Amino acid sequence: MAIAKKVGRPKKFDRDTALMSAVNVFWLKGFEGASMADLTEAMGVNPPSLYAEFGDKLNLYRLAIDRYASNDACSPLVAFESEPDIEKAVRAFMNEVVIYSTKHESGAKGCFLSSSVATSAGAIEGVQELLKKAIESTDKRLAKRFDSAKADGSLAKDFPSLERARLMFDLRQGLVFRARASCSAKSLKADLDQRVTMILRDT
Repeated sequence: MAIAKKVGRPKKFDRDTALMSAVNVFWLKGFEGASMADLTEAMGVNPPSLYAEFGDKLNLYRLAIDRYASNDACSPLVAFESEPDIEKAVRAFMNEVVIYSTKHESGAKGCFLSSSVATSAGAIEGVQELLKKAIESTDKRLAKRFDSAKADGSLAKDFPSLERARLMFDLRQGLVFRARASCSAKSLKADLDQRVTMILRDT
């Protein structure tokens, strides 16, 4: 009597991990440069499964943007929110920006939104709206941390939280831009103290 072979349990598909893999491909190669072969290989799925789960390449790109923008594990933001001392928190944020701009595991440099997504905003349907939403969300998240520091007395009650949040975001983008021009981590960290002072200066 033939003994039936035991069929192994199929590996569970992790949608979140697959989306982050897609982010890394788009980050490194851009929307136009990323081929379906690149994406399926990185995500560990075959083309039919990719289309069934995420739709076409454009929809996958939109989902990747949304996933990145809502990623609570963004290292600069985590550093900023987890450090109790507000001055150290701002410095930790800027330091993490330098690190992820120069040593990202995917080989890409800087922030996905500014390095890849911003170049396609206006040219690819729906991307501009997603980019604007991501920027506004980051501004609010940064401002909330400043508001906490105002509440515990670390910052003056009239500290302009949202204004400085936007400044910090813009300074971050400047570091990212310089990193993409191959400026070294050492040179990017050279004036972090001045940037911290600029962000936290009295009104």
